[in-house]
Amino acid sequence: MESISASDVLFWVNNTWMLVAAFLVFVMHLGFAALEAGSTRAKNTVNILFKNVCVLAIGLLTYGLVGFNLMYPGEVFEGAFFGFSGFGLATDAAGVTAAYADGQYTYWTDFLFQAMFAATAATIVSGAVAERVRLSAFLLFSTVYVSTVYPIVGFWHWGSGWLAAAGFHDFAGSTIVHSVGGWAALLAAWWIGPRLGAFEGEGFRGHSAPLAAIGVLLLWFGWYGFNGGSVLSADPAAVSFVAVTTTLAAASGVLVAALGSWAFGGQPDLSLALNGALAGLVAVTAGADVLSPAAAVLVGAVGGALLLGSTHAMARVRIDDPVGAVPVHLVCGIWGTVAVGLLVSEVSLVTQVLGVVAVGGFCVAASSVLLWGLDVSLGMRVGADEESGGLDVHEHGAEAYGIPPFAEQPLAVAAAK
Repeated sequence: MESISASDVLFWVNNTWMLVAAFLVFVMHLGFAALEAGSTRAKNTVNILFKNVCVLAIGLLTYGLVGFNLMYPGEVFEGAFFGFSGFGLATDAAGVTAAYADGQYTYWTDFLFQAMFAATAATIVSGAVAERVRLSAFLLFSTVYVSTVYPIVGFWHWGSGWLAAAGFHDFAGSTIVHSVGGWAALLAAWWIGPRLGAFEGEGFRGHSAPLAAIGVLLLWFGWYGFNGGSVLSADPAAVSFVAVTTTLAAASGVLVAALGSWAFGGQPDLSLALNGALAGLVAVTAGADVLSPAAAVLVGAVGGALLLGSTHAMARVRIDDPVGAVPVHLVCGIWGTVAVGLLVSEVSLVTQVLGVVAVGGFCVAASSVLLWGLDVSLGMRVGADEESGGLDVHEHGAEAYGIPPFAEQPLAVAAAK
């Protein structure tokens, strides 16, 4: 009987944890879908759910086709700006043994975990353009963005490219994932313009606060895989430490956003409290492995404050972002990355700022070209009649709910009930 060594057991434990982390990140896509659907009007629910499911599938397939090998092209490209090792997935026998990745996970687990991150970057854009983007144009934008822009930026740091060589620190993706999606979200929301009536009167409210709350709590739950899995092993000290800093930052983000909305708005705002949790989570993601618990609380609290300020600023300049994707993922992603340079002595602030600027410039340029090309060819925005009638009926010929919710019915009908 073949003996089982301690290294074999450690390899199995590491790989199992990485798979569980990948599954937790997968759950985040359910969170994004629920948050976006709950934060918007009922007449667009089918469209929003369709987008979120398709973006996940597009992200996984394109990452397998080109993204994985763009992001991790091999040692020959270390320190470079670009690398590519070919199309598709392939591995030799060593890829499923402890000989791969120092015995932390297999080649297949490596791909699966990273593919979930890739799909997340594209999903961020969906919420910012909800209720008025043309479905075909959005899906094409997501396909190109997630298959090329995200993995190229990811290579710069996680694939041992030029940012890694410069000493840039982004543990789980405040910049590499969240700001990559956030820059595209900002450009797309600005390019397409606000929803009809979004800045008239009291604007629009989401049709389901419970659904939005469920979405945020699912995202928070999935973040334990997002950050905890980024340890890239089941190291008990490292994983538990990251889980603690992640939790504390989320909690402080909630309270600052909740109490701030109460103090400045006169009433406590649920949507801002929910986004406060995400603000803290995004902000701590860059430094969850190196920030002390007290520093994590500070980073999350500042993230909650920046959420309030940037949400207000977006409304002032009339950029319509139904779910707050830009304040959460872009603003707090930038803050979290810079905060590592401010609070961790071993990390250069100059390098952190350089990484933020470089990623921002590349993403803005790529997004602008994509948006322009798709707008000229397909049109990024649906027509006024389609938008007013709801994308569910006009794009899908279906409704999410058999009977229109109370808030969607004419006032005379509602009063009669």
